[in-house]
Amino acid sequence: MRLTKHHGLGNDFLVLLDLDAARPVTGPVARDLCDRRRGVGADGLLRVTAGSTMGDGGTDVTMQLFNADGGRAEMSGNGISCLAQAVVLAGIVDGPSVTVATDAGRRTVRIEATPQPSVHHATVDMGSAKVGDDEPEWIERDVLRAGRVDVGNPHLVLHVPELESDDALVQRGRRINDLVPGGINVELVMTGPGPGALTMQVYERGVGLTEACGTGACAVAAAAEQWGLAATNVRVHQPGGPAEIVLGATIQMTVPVVHVATVDVAR
Repeated sequence: MRLTKHHGLGNDFLVLLDLDAARPVTGPVARDLCDRRRGVGADGLLRVTAGSTMGDGGTDVTMQLFNADGGRAEMSGNGISCLAQAVVLAGIVDGPSVTVATDAGRRTVRIEATPQPSVHHATVDMGSAKVGDDEPEWIERDVLRAGRVDVGNPHLVLHVPELESDDALVQRGRRINDLVPGGINVELVMTGPGPGALTMQVYERGVGLTEACGTGACAVAAAAEQWGLAATNVRVHQPGGPAEIVLGATIQMTVPVVHVATVDVAR
């Protein structure tokens, strides 16, 4: 099995190109490959199969997304950026536009080269965000406001005056995931640094702490705009670096994406 490894802002993924559908992936296989001590190591695994001819114009490829624990996920902003880089580098799609069928619907990625061959800039049309009503049951300790956001996958956004330690976020994330059927991505967001910017931490369901989350950045930007904390163009700072988010009829997210390695797995 040959994989490529990529990351977007430190949110790393293994990509399996399987256009002839010869290598089906199970949850346990994905979990083993993502294991950082006994496998290759990643936040998730992306299996790329042939495009879809169904729906609005079809797609170049289809994405199957597994979290590090082997569970399936609907969508990943950094993941689909890594996928787009992988298929362009492999010559499967010429680019710069890559259309992808995902469990959250059809998505389009614009992938642009940089002077570094291993680095591209990816702008993803992330679809629309559905910001729910406030959910006061999540307001505790230092939480100022809370609400769910659907960007093709579920998020709980918690507005806080300041971020917390990794250990505290892990405890909070695990507890919330135990209470929410099917699990949920949990983001803490505060305003700044500087006017119009946001800073967030994320606990991803099926993964845990990650350095960045593309759908999470979109979720906090959408919630913050509705709450009057940010405008429609916002930079969302994360431990792995900032994502540029533009809100509109659909959300546009721009991040750098890096090809790290090509790996032959003995299986």
